[in-house]
Amino acid sequence: MPPGRPRKDKDALVKSAELIGWAIGGIEREIVQTRERLAALTAQAANLRARAGLKRSSGAMDAGAAGSEPSTNGRKRRRRRMSPEARKRISEMMKKRWAERRKGK
Repeated sequence: MPPGRPRKDKDALVKSAELIGWAIGGIEREIVQTRERLAALTAQAANLRARAGLKRSSGAMDAGAAGSEPSTNGRKRRRRRMSPEARKRISEMMKKRWAERRKGK
């Protein structure tokens, strides 16, 4: 056998593929259980709101829409806007940095 890293035998590869399959199966079961728990908690929250006479809050999620899209309190996340002065400052700093880099070469 040539020097270097020893090759794995086919038996080891089959065993590692088996382990990966088992791990994926376990993860998928966890996902299903988590979704079921979320549905149960959502139903419980709806019952409590109904008993208290409250309307459904805007931040609550439907059990069917759970995990469909990330959001903050049921609203889309807004991006921060940069002022023209801040953009200009950053632009000048970057131009200065690139000029220094070009000089260094």
